[in-house]
Amino acid sequence: MADYARALEREMDRAAQEGVSIRTVYIGGGTPSLFPPEEMDRVLRRMEARFAILPDAEMSCEMNPGTVTEEFLSVLRDHRFNRISMGMQAAQNRLLSLLGRVHRREDVEKSVALIKRMGFCNFNLDVMLGLPTQTLEDVRETLEFALSLDPKHLSCYGLIVEENTPMHRMVESGRWTLPDVEEERAMYEICRSVLENRGLMQYEISNFAYPGYECRHNVDTWMRGEYIGIGCAAAGFMDGVRWQNPQGLESYLAGQPREEQVISREDAVFESVMLGLRMTKGVAEEDFIRMHGMTFHEAFGSKMEKPVREGLLTVQNGVMKLTRRGMDLQNSVLVDLM
Repeated sequence: MADYARALEREMDRAAQEGVSIRTVYIGGGTPSLFPPEEMDRVLRRMEARFAILPDAEMSCEMNPGTVTEEFLSVLRDHRFNRISMGMQAAQNRLLSLLGRVHRREDVEKSVALIKRMGFCNFNLDVMLGLPTQTLEDVRETLEFALSLDPKHLSCYGLIVEENTPMHRMVESGRWTLPDVEEERAMYEICRSVLENRGLMQYEISNFAYPGYECRHNVDTWMRGEYIGIGCAAAGFMDGVRWQNPQGLESYLAGQPREEQVISREDAVFESVMLGLRMTKGVAEEDFIRMHGMTFHEAFGSKMEKPVREGLLTVQNGVMKLTRRGMDLQNSVLVDLM
């Protein structure tokens, strides 16, 4: 871990740029809370020395239940962090075991109590949908449990089973059965209705928050804002170039170069819609023109007609956005626009 911390410091030294103000800081994924507090403190001191972080910056850190300590939270508090994101995933211990999680339901309660006691009132909980053996009642119970902890933000993600993983092998062998597509959509609808009835409004396909507690870092990304990625497998986007650092830890520590991609004008136009349509507020044509020098009609023309006709997309009052049904079928809309 000390070697990794030094590598982070060296990369921050190289990435520092004059005149660049930092509006948001986001530490994660992985499990940053496993990092020794003294190493985190040193890394954050270097970050503060190399980057001009605005006084009102949103500063978030991910962590998993059961890994949270008072010492680690004290370091975050000392460095002005004001948002926590925790991977709760489910309220049922059988589902947590199935996922290979080390924490249990009671660990979530203890960890949330600790972050509150340390002064962090703005926190997110992650919830997963479409798990093997998960039922609609499990989803309701998970949401009610999460809401009882008073989070300001909830992220509800559908499970994606990656190839060559233990879960993939269990599903392929028939030992585990995933909910079908309609059942998973029903789970998603439960999230929408339960959370909105409790005041957490959907602002992005998978994200819900009380007004004013939307994750600024993620919103900036969906609006194609620039960000500097630091660390193993981290991605960044600056000056029309997207990059990703080496994904293997040994490669990263050895200083192997990152992979870079220059985003073409055509790709930038499509990305603006692909990312922007994830948000319930959609894409403002005024912003689109400012970024690309063209209107929606000039960019997509008749390609917009089919999704509009099918009730998946609206283009009204200078805003393009998905309908509620369109949120379920976003990929179909994007294929039409391509």
